[in-house]
Parts: sequence; structure tokens; C-alpha cells
Amino acid sequence: MASTRENVFVTAGELRELIVSGEPLSLLDVRWSLAEPDGEQAYLAGHLPGAVYVSLDDELTDHGIAGRGRHPLPTGADLQAAARRWGVRSGVPTVVYDDWNRAGSARAWWVLTAAGIDDVRILDGGLAAWTAVGESLQSGPVTPGPGDVDVVHADLYRGALPTLTAEEAQTAVGVLLDARAPERFRGEVEPVDPVAGHIPGAINLPSTQLLSADGTLLPDTHLRALIAERGAAGGAVVGAYCGSGVTAALAVAGLAAAGVEAALYPGSWSEWASNPDRPVATGE
Repeated sequence: MASTRENVFVTAGELRELIVSGEPLSLLDVRWSLAEPDGEQAYLAGHLPGAVYVSLDDELTDHGIAGRGRHPLPTGADLQAAARRWGVRSGVPTVVYDDWNRAGSARAWWVLTAAGIDDVRILDGGLAAWTAVGESLQSGPVTPGPGDVDVVHADLYRGALPTLTAEEAQTAVGVLLDARAPERFRGEVEPVDPVAGHIPGAINLPSTQLLSADGTLLPDTHLRALIAERGAAGGAVVGAYCGSGVTAALAVAGLAAAGVEAALYPGSWSEWASNPDRPVATGE
């Protein structure tokens, strides 16, 4: 998936031009954070005009699947039904956004793209970028007209974007990036999962390091330098994981914007650490 920044991200200015043009567009608000996984109340208080709320925990995750971590991928059938509820239409661009470190929007971008839905992009800088260019917000719910999009891949674990199983995370990649915070990677703290540490051989690249202070993706030169420092350039086979496959989607998106394809380990550390027979590393 050799890509470019423009294929994965859209700036607030570009989005404003799209909206002003009057061309059809689907806008999805994916508020989510570890501390506040349900973002609906924040959405109702103020969102981009016309945006539809998407629940990461309820609609971009299938909690009925056991053994695949805290945020298992949804089935293609469930995702298609949800996307149609959101008003997503075939041949119409979709822009996803959030208000916390691009985690929710990157998850939505990854899931929709893996399902085979085309032309999905992340609002670079999220909600803050929209208000920073002087645009206003709308309050209250939005009920879109029904969508008609078709999901191509019934199984997102083997969909349009590359993925890794637990076994492949150690054997099928040359560079395995851990997108969690450094203290979690080192095993000093673990606020969510029962075991602290990281997959042996992994290299820490916190997803937040891919972002500038204003929450936008790093400039191209800085982004490529950061990726190269981790050895994830020059044709390396790259994989990425995090706690449960959410923030690692930003790592995959950032790498894609720099033209580097990376496979996501959807179960991530929450799946890995659930098996006591799997090795655990700590420290740098």
C-alpha cells in the first residue's frame, strides 16, 4: 500500500473547500480515549456540521469475539450495516475525525479501509484543527440519509490491509513497532492489561510522537526521519501494535502517509499478554 499523505489525511482547509463545493461527503465523528471511551456527550455538545457520531467501542469493535484482545475487529456484515446507518455511500468520500491524538479517527480509517471502502481520510489535527481555521461547530444529533456502501471483505483480519497474528508478530516482520507510551513499553506501568512489558524484539515508537504539538501529523521530512530512526524504511517489512489495536492504527496511517506499508497486529498487547506461555520483555 504505497501511499501518500493526501491519500490518508486531509487538512482542515481542504475539508472546508470540500464542504463549500457542495460535493457529497460523509463526515464521521469518532470521539474516543482511554479515559473517556464513550464520546457521544462530547459529540452532542459540539461537532463538525453534518457529522455523524460513531462509537468506537460499540460499532468499530466486536466484543463478542474471544481471545483477540480488548478491541476485536468487527465483522464485515456488522460494519456494513453500521456504515449504512452512518450514511456512508459508494463513490462518496468519507472524512473521519476525533478530539484525542487521532486514535479514534485512525481506528475508523483502518477499519473502513480494511473492509474495502475507498476514499476514507483522517482530518489532520482533528476537531481542534477545524476550529483553528475559524469554523464553527454544530450541536445535537445528526440523522443522515441511509447509506448504500458495500463492504468487500467479510473478515477484516484478512481484508484489504495487512494484519499480523500473534505468531506472525514475532516471525513475519523485520521491524515490529510498539505504539504505546514509553513507560508502558518498558513495563514500568500497565494501567489496562494484566501483564506489563512488550513483545520481545519490538521497538518503541509512541503514536503521539508522529504528531506535532498542534495534533497534526509531523511534516514529511520529520516524519520520514523518525521512521528511518526506527529502521522502518528502505523496504523493511514492518508491523505495528499497541495495547488493543487502536493507537497502532495511527502508526499504520502515519507510515502509510510516508509511503511505508505496515501490518497491524489487531489484538496487540491485550491479546499477546493474555497467554501466559508467550514471552514478555521489559526495559528498553
